[in-house]
Amino acid sequence: MTWFSFRSFTAALGAACLGLLTSCEGTSEAQPQIPLTAFSEVLYLTDQQNSALRFDNGAVYHKGGVRGLIVVRQNASTYLAFERTCTYNSADTCARVKISPFVQLVDPCCKSQFNFQGQVQGGPANLPLRRYPTSLSGNVLTITN
Repeated sequence: MTWFSFRSFTAALGAACLGLLTSCEGTSEAQPQIPLTAFSEVLYLTDQQNSALRFDNGAVYHKGGVRGLIVVRQNASTYLAFERTCTYNSADTCARVKISPFVQLVDPCCKSQFNFQGQVQGGPANLPLRRYPTSLSGNVLTITN
């Protein structure tokens, strides 16, 4: 390859890369990141405050994460823990997911809806809720990040 064709190639490659980078600016998919936070929380499933976790699709609030956690029981051996910060416009102080009586999770601020697996069901959010690892030992559920 000659010097001239190499320069032309690198200039074209640079222009293409710049075009790709700038084409994403200003789109509705550019969402603020939810900050990472280290924590380790323990839930005792026998506590009265966690009684909703005795049934499949039961959900409770718990401390931890950035704006708190929602813990959902899928079955007797599987529990999911989600960040309460909504994935749509997470920097907004109002962006906090709540447990809805209609068997879903909802951000009342932006109206995004999520199922009990954390997947988007409606609203402007297009990313699932942040999920944290859980570990079950007897009646003790540990949630970590």
